[in-house]
Amino acid sequence: MTAQAAAPANERRLTIARAMAESIAQEMRTDPSVFVMGEDIGQLGGVFGNTRGLIEEFGSERIRDTPISETAFMGAAVGAASDGMRLVVELMFVDFFGVCFDAIYNSMAKNVYFSGGNVKVPVVLMTSTGGGYSDGGQHSQCLYGTFAHLPGMKVVVPSNAYDAKGLMTSSIRDDSPVIYMFHKGLQGMGWLGTEPGATVHVPEEAYAIPFGKAAVVRKGTDVTIVSVGMGVHQGLKAAEKLAAEGVQAEVIDLRTLVPLDRDTVFDSVAKTGRLIVIDEDYKSYGLSGEIIATIAERDISVLKASPQRVAYPDIPIPFARSMEQYALPNADKIVSAFRNMKRTRTWRWL
Repeated sequence: MTAQAAAPANERRLTIARAMAESIAQEMRTDPSVFVMGEDIGQLGGVFGNTRGLIEEFGSERIRDTPISETAFMGAAVGAASDGMRLVVELMFVDFFGVCFDAIYNSMAKNVYFSGGNVKVPVVLMTSTGGGYSDGGQHSQCLYGTFAHLPGMKVVVPSNAYDAKGLMTSSIRDDSPVIYMFHKGLQGMGWLGTEPGATVHVPEEAYAIPFGKAAVVRKGTDVTIVSVGMGVHQGLKAAEKLAAEGVQAEVIDLRTLVPLDRDTVFDSVAKTGRLIVIDEDYKSYGLSGEIIATIAERDISVLKASPQRVAYPDIPIPFARSMEQYALPNADKIVSAFRNMKRTRTWRWL
């Protein structure tokens, strides 16, 4: 996926789930203040495999299964982190954030600011996002824009196992709260199916990927495609389709939404003159509009055509598979967006 992730086929390849668990284990070995809480993270190893094998090594004191009470364990995490511990907390589905939103936003996100920086709140809230497997509107949202909109929290969205490990390491070491959003369709869980491109070479040693540094995962000259998570893979598939038509697309993986690497996006669009943003989150008031605004506010004259958005429509996510698949972004929709862009009027400036 990224230049760092590229490796010969005989090198070690991990799923995102295994890469996340490996990073957590390495940080737990070096820092006794790190522990993990959440539902089914112990013997089960997490519904999505993110904590598999950890309880066998670290025991139930540091890998703590919690009752089904998100408000309780999120409040406990904020308190423990404020008292000197480092927490990794799994909120099984991001859709459940409403149950414990007061603890997340009015406590976790704001307490560093309220204390004038004297109280650190090193909590990593890892949570699953994304649909495509008919689990209904209560288990299938992304909500990237919801968390990125609220100040006080960093927001991380890996698209491949190499980035997943390095970004988890950075998240655990950070003294501020981090929302670590992993897409279920990239985890490598057999029962969910997975995107093959997410399973890549991952070094065994610990490493950290800095926040706010996007990756150019495919170079091109004709259009810039920007996304996170699953959208990066859709963008790469669209780029292959466009290449067959002689169009060279540049694909950017943002990696983190907060902080956001606006410079890499702008530099790419200044080169290509065209922009498509892919977002499995809802279309309005979200990531796609923010990226487009970044270009328009800095220098709209770099655009040769109107930017396009390929995002989830502003409707509750359907349970029926045919309806959900109809609404989700995909490579064909991205190609259509490019063709529509070619039909729009080119900007002309005096």
